[in-house]
Amino acid sequence: MRDEEELVRLVATGDRAAFEQLYRRTSPWLAVRLRRRCSDDQIVAEVLQETYLAVWRAAGSFAGAAVNGSAVGWLWTIAARRLVDAFRKRARDSAAPLAAEPVAPAAEDEALSDVVGDRMGVALDRLAPELRQVLQAMVVDGLTVRETAALLGVPEGTVKTRARRARVAMREALS
Repeated sequence: MRDEEELVRLVATGDRAAFEQLYRRTSPWLAVRLRRRCSDDQIVAEVLQETYLAVWRAAGSFAGAAVNGSAVGWLWTIAARRLVDAFRKRARDSAAPLAAEPVAPAAEDEALSDVVGDRMGVALDRLAPELRQVLQAMVVDGLTVRETAALLGVPEGTVKTRARRARVAMREALS
């Protein structure tokens, strides 16, 4: 059985069967992660389609283990960027600002607050949004510093600094 990295490399050669296998293996997981961040099924479907179109077109640019990355992390980075683009487009197209819409809490936020209790939930809520994003990407989503940097569009050093600041803030809030 081929791993995702090998499938991406085969996709880069134009292997449609490898692309189909990669899609079948990763699209359910990717759809769940996107739905955690967006409740609009139409946007999620569009982002999935755009993500796999980008994978087909850009599979040759995947660097993989050579840069301490993973194929799944690479897919998630593409999907997350497409989702941000979709949110920006929707915000431009709508008369009301996107932030004015009621947003349901993300599933991982709800699960995390149930697991860690009120003190931890309050401490997480008090973190600056950029610190919370880094914690979510690295702890909840399990991304590397490099993948988190790509996802958030910031330098790796910034991710490391924010992660350290978030840990210090959480330690202080919980002591």
